[in-house]
Amino acid sequence: MDLAYTAEEEDFRARLRRWLGEVLPRLPAKPAAADWPGRRAYDAAWQRMLYDAGYAGLHWPRDAGGQGATPTQHLIFLEETERAGAPYVGANFVGLLHAGPTVAAEGTAAQRARWLPPILRGDEIWCQGFSEPDAGSDLASLRTRAVRDGDTYVVSGSKLWTSHAEVADWCELLVRTDPAAPRHRGISWLAMPMDAPGVTVRPLRTLAGSAEFAEMFLDEVRVPVGNRVGAEHDGWRVTMVTLSFERGTAFVGEVVACRRVLGELARTARANGRWDDAVLRRRLGGLAAEFTALWRLTQWNVSEAQRSGGVPGTGGSVFKLRYSHARQELYDAAAEVLGAGALDAGHTWVADRLAALSYTIAAGTSQIQQNIVAERILGLPKGR
Repeated sequence: MDLAYTAEEEDFRARLRRWLGEVLPRLPAKPAAADWPGRRAYDAAWQRMLYDAGYAGLHWPRDAGGQGATPTQHLIFLEETERAGAPYVGANFVGLLHAGPTVAAEGTAAQRARWLPPILRGDEIWCQGFSEPDAGSDLASLRTRAVRDGDTYVVSGSKLWTSHAEVADWCELLVRTDPAAPRHRGISWLAMPMDAPGVTVRPLRTLAGSAEFAEMFLDEVRVPVGNRVGAEHDGWRVTMVTLSFERGTAFVGEVVACRRVLGELARTARANGRWDDAVLRRRLGGLAAEFTALWRLTQWNVSEAQRSGGVPGTGGSVFKLRYSHARQELYDAAAEVLGAGALDAGHTWVADRLAALSYTIAAGTSQIQQNIVAERILGLPKGR
């Protein structure tokens, strides 16, 4: 893609910057981290503001309710909202970045009409029901069963690390619909209402003290067959579409945030005298180059997704693999800059460093990404 901005794109940036300058000062204070109903309301209200202003689903195709913006406009939006300190997607994460794009790419006209507008308006929140106690990185070994009973599936099993289940209205759920088929071929992708009888949610507390994940137990939950996205038993292919969004474009805003954090680190180092350390300066310079390269790779991935109908390709795995480790290196450098202050449990850097550890696991472990790069990009044979 052309990395230079056109006059039209700079005009888009200026209009967005003006709008952010007008609305952000009027936002209420963010709710406490543990106040999930409050956080849902806050995130939903921000999403509604974006919707009313014409910025919701900016890069989604128009026939999916989006604005049909160019990849560059999408990236400008992310740059400007991060620069201005605007709220991120928050509890809307799964719907806006995973489930919504999957329904837009794979859903029927009726499914798109039912689920996409409420996602874009912030009216409905989604969670992700993929991983299980014995099916994390090896997702195809999932055991949650869905038995067809007329026009419904009867679902039983359990899920783990179910993102935002505590406030969700819907769940993008992977189930096994044909236990006799090879494990990649007997899976289906369902949209399950979270208020259905038989759904039990138990929050999980992370190392950083947050509770955005949960374990979920499903006891003969009835889900309409009409809620299946894609053909029956074809859920693995649909899942690869979901995961391509999760790995390819879902972390775009976080790259912008990491570049901002790096700038804050440099300013802190100058203020506390650590900038005099030539080794540290080289380390921060190397990280600046790293995140600049990741941003250029992000631009390329978004552009390639646009050319392929909006679905990211295997370049997302290249990005995810390197970003996961670069983020940890960034917060290792933060500890060096802060010194003893990095041990203060009340410091935001500490929570961010602990959260960074999860990125080599979330959205597919680094080992999985290495396999994808080796087999699908480099063409190497599968390991035995």
